[in-house]
Amino acid sequence: MTEQTSKPSKGRLWLYIGLFAVAAVATIVVVALLMNIQGRKDEARLYPAKVVEIAENEIDPAVWGLNFPVQYDSFRRTQENYGPTTYGGSEPYSKLERYPAMVRLWAGNPFSIDHNEERGHYYAQIDQANTQRVQVANQPGACINCHAAEAPLLIAEMGWEEFNRTPYNDLKDRLHLGSSCADCHDPDTMALRITRPALINALEKRGIDVTQASRQEMRSYVCAQCHVEYYFAGEGKELVFPWEKGLNIDDIERYYNEYGFKDWTHKETGAPMLKMQHPEFELFTTGLHYQSGVACADCHMPYVREGSVKVSDHWLRSPKVNVATACQTCHNFPEAELTKRIETIQSRTAQLLRSSEEALIAAIDAIVAAREAGATDEELNTALQLHRAASMRWDFISSENSTGFHSPQESARVLADSINQARQAELEAFKVLAAKQQAAGEATELQQLVSTQ
Repeated sequence: MTEQTSKPSKGRLWLYIGLFAVAAVATIVVVALLMNIQGRKDEARLYPAKVVEIAENEIDPAVWGLNFPVQYDSFRRTQENYGPTTYGGSEPYSKLERYPAMVRLWAGNPFSIDHNEERGHYYAQIDQANTQRVQVANQPGACINCHAAEAPLLIAEMGWEEFNRTPYNDLKDRLHLGSSCADCHDPDTMALRITRPALINALEKRGIDVTQASRQEMRSYVCAQCHVEYYFAGEGKELVFPWEKGLNIDDIERYYNEYGFKDWTHKETGAPMLKMQHPEFELFTTGLHYQSGVACADCHMPYVREGSVKVSDHWLRSPKVNVATACQTCHNFPEAELTKRIETIQSRTAQLLRSSEEALIAAIDAIVAAREAGATDEELNTALQLHRAASMRWDFISSENSTGFHSPQESARVLADSINQARQAELEAFKVLAAKQQAAGEATELQQLVSTQ
């Protein structure tokens, strides 16, 4: 046998290669098909055939849970107390007892009577109904917007204006649920949606059409329906987000100053004050995560695997108790190191908060002393405006629930401005006090001189 006949021809070699390639591709296709079939089986387990038709006005999460049991099971866990974190968590406690300076900082405002650490979304309506702020203050129905699933139904029934101005106590007996699936999801398609008019109005004023938002943007916008700074405008108490000039604290201050708005008059100093609410979204937009395209849900509702299907974890909670899923997906560092980074940011922010409170208390004391010496509002105007500005900046970070983590550098900047303005207010008040004391001393000397004549 010759060497030529013992070896396959080039044509036959390519034939073998081709047959091998076809077999390999066929194997890959079969494996992929089998994996797809298994995936569909897993999906069918997670997303079974529709059990019930969910009506447009259905707000009970348990009904939605019949069709989406996996999401509902995790959402139900928002009623669990997972315990405290260093500066938050789900363990309720009185912030007024932990930080007693708040009583004087909010003197004359209902928050000086009752201010507690918030619990999970399940308790949104329960905790509002039980707070002393509702019992001692005649709050409007606008307060219901973010605390009860019934809000959209009441708005549809009553109209936006009537709903906002109706006293809370006139509507409270119609409220039974906190957060609901319907707050964020379309019952037919499950697409994310906005159900609160205040956010739509605020975005429109900024030239943003929320119907054109991407899904990733919506994963923050649904949170921004409630986790924001707001006020009640005019006699109608319309719920408004003060965003027309921008979302940072300086823009918000300019908005309120031009509008001539105040939430209350400080009981000790007489300053026209602004009470910040919970501006998580506004602070978040100034931070690195937001600038990198991260959404609120990426950290507070991270994706988890159920079989071969990826779903959002609906147990909304602090990422600090879920670092592996909330943080390590993007940050390839040990859990202990990531936790330490969070603690460092929050501890430094907390130190600045305490320093800001000390400066504000000193300013209040100086203004009170000047008033006791006979100073008028006009004489104290500069000190009072500085008190207002310093207090709203402290409150912006204090009432924002990340203790600086959503935007560390912005938080430090805002609190540095608060400390500076509070010390300026103290100095201005001392100037007025010194002038009053000097005038009083001169008057005393003159009186003594006259009496000796």
